[in-house]
Amino acid sequence: MNDAGGLRVRTREFLAAHPPATTAKTDFLRARFDAGLAWVHYPEGLGGVGAPRSLQTVVDAELAAAGAPGNDPRRIGIGLGMAAPTLLAHGSDDMKRRFLRPLWVGEEVWCQLFSEPGAGSDLAALATRAVRDGDDWIINGQKVWTSSAHVARWAILIARTDPDAPKHRGITYFVCDMSHPGVEVRPLRQITGEAEFNEVFLTDVRVPDAHRLGEVGDGWRVARTTLMNERVSIGGARVPREGGMIGPVAALWRDRPELRTHDLHQRLLTLWVEAEVARLAAERLRQGLAAGRPGPEGSAMKLAFARLNQEISGLEVELRGEEGLLYDDWTLRRPELVDFTGRDAGYRYLRAKGNSIEGGTSEILLNIVAERVLGLPSEPRDDKDVPWKDLNR
Repeated sequence: MNDAGGLRVRTREFLAAHPPATTAKTDFLRARFDAGLAWVHYPEGLGGVGAPRSLQTVVDAELAAAGAPGNDPRRIGIGLGMAAPTLLAHGSDDMKRRFLRPLWVGEEVWCQLFSEPGAGSDLAALATRAVRDGDDWIINGQKVWTSSAHVARWAILIARTDPDAPKHRGITYFVCDMSHPGVEVRPLRQITGEAEFNEVFLTDVRVPDAHRLGEVGDGWRVARTTLMNERVSIGGARVPREGGMIGPVAALWRDRPELRTHDLHQRLLTLWVEAEVARLAAERLRQGLAAGRPGPEGSAMKLAFARLNQEISGLEVELRGEEGLLYDDWTLRRPELVDFTGRDAGYRYLRAKGNSIEGGTSEILLNIVAERVLGLPSEPRDDKDVPWKDLNR
């Protein structure tokens, strides 16, 4: 039953038992998870049937043809793209059973408590402390640039548990309850005038040891699972031809001939080709994922995503001329979603500036591609074996 034909039959039988037109959305999604049709490559009982990842498209096509509701993946992207694969790889059986179903259904939103004011690009230098207290850990510190923290129920969090160890070896990975009274979320106003990001203050936050992922002190290895999946989810998302940023620009070029110039035409053609190459490379990357876990190649895709978004949005503003400078929504809003294509050109241009920072700065990703993809020598690191407490900060 784990081949394409078997999954097609399984999906049709599921639809017959749960007609989308008469089944409440949440009930439908819960039943889909329980039927193993959420992530077909996950184990049975955890939303899948242990089938190849590539066969998810078979299930999705049958569900789409039947008008089945989706789980709004953009709203729960951090949970789907980062928390879920990390829980699957490193979480206990109890954690998988507790968290994966409501995460996939969208009943619980997740956020990521990684970056800190003094540990952004150099994430391993983080200073948030977790101290053992019986069966709990008491966590104190500050996180920053946290998307969706203002609507999240749970967070993936890394904290320092051994300041005497070198910075990469004294970190532990936890699942944090965002409803704990010691968690304070404050908005960060961005260049767009909105506040989709947050800073999060943690004061004596208790996390049970049962919510630890991986061994004590092995959090950096666990975090790398999250980070590799994050870069794939940002840079390797499936889009149709002329999807993403290039779509509005290509449509504008066709619809507004009075805006066209030869120089802009050449730039549009170049960026259109590069966007298509990136789209096809992302498809290859997803095919590679069907055979195993994501590797450092996802960093290259995220690099391309950031550069293309910034260049394409800049071209659109230039193409529109004076009207491209219009951006009239400067009120402090708290959006749940980042919408690159549903807003005006001014928003896209401003918001794209963050693409080279979020999900790993472009400078760090260049190092990863150089060292782990191209096999170039590593940059000198004189702090690699120095205890964290002795580092200059």
